[in-house]
Amino acid sequence: MKRIFSAIALLGLLAAAPTAQAQRLGYIDTEFIMGKMPEYAQAQVELNKLSDTWQKEIEALKKDLDKMYRNYQNEEVVLTEPMKKKRQDEILKKEQEIKAYQTKQFGYEGQLFKKRAELNKPVQDKIFEAVEKMVKAKKLDIVLDKASDLTMIYTNPTFDYTEYVLEELGLASPDRNQPGPKGSVKTVAPPKTPAASADPRFPTDSGTPTQQLSQPMRANGASEKRPVDAIQKKD
Repeated sequence: MKRIFSAIALLGLLAAAPTAQAQRLGYIDTEFIMGKMPEYAQAQVELNKLSDTWQKEIEALKKDLDKMYRNYQNEEVVLTEPMKKKRQDEILKKEQEIKAYQTKQFGYEGQLFKKRAELNKPVQDKIFEAVEKMVKAKKLDIVLDKASDLTMIYTNPTFDYTEYVLEELGLASPDRNQPGPKGSVKTVAPPKTPAASADPRFPTDSGTPTQQLSQPMRANGASEKRPVDAIQKKD
């Protein structure tokens, strides 16, 4: 969204450069406008639901991995060396699958990224059309976006056309051209990837077992040693 309106501002500046003395300037606040749009709020609700669903799936996979660690610890004393190696490989494979799934859902250009772009596009298009109509009606040469990366050190409310865009969208307030305080809009934040711990007995291209799962807790709250620690002592 910010890039779209930054591009509008830049194109307007380039087009109006030869006649800078006669240009008419205005600015809008796209963040404020989106916060007023029911379509945008609904898109955020849908994104939050998807994020929660995928995060629960990842947590379930992590519980399975933790169970595999515990079973290995409990049965280690009766396992042969080939059996130990096989179980370790299974644990590492499971961990890699979890990391791959997390990247697929929450990584850059992952499912959440694509879904956000898909749901926000109709909102962006609607605002863009409203801005075009407003610009023609008010005969403006340049429109800047207050919510974009373009730094605006000072803004005169006289040149704030945010409310006129809201008017085109049918969302204008009774006090024309007087934007109110911004309301908070919930955004979806990808979950943090657990920090990995060094483990020479569990080499893997995608990383080592996570610290959280590599040190499960006993019922009384004391930390248990990972299977690899016991293996190293026996060696």
